[in-house]
Amino acid sequence: MDDKDLSKIIKNIIEKELKSLAKIMPSEVFTNLDKKIQPHINELIEKGGYIKKSKYENLERIIKDLEDRLSKIEKDQS
Repeated sequence: MDDKDLSKIIKNIIEKELKSLAKIMPSEVFTNLDKKIQPHINELIEKGGYIKKSKYENLERIIKDLEDRLSKIEKDQS
């Protein structure tokens, strides 16, 4: 699941639950809601053992680079 999709889903759940308050609250509260809660959402997700797709891809790239370097070192020693 994409990070933006997850944020949208959580935002929609919160908006649905707060629908009765939406009539009283200014609309800008909901438009900025995802920006305000995104860091907290990411923290909760990472505490659950998951990471953002972009972070995973960066880690994959780093691992591949390290494996390539290790293979080259092993090859040079042979």
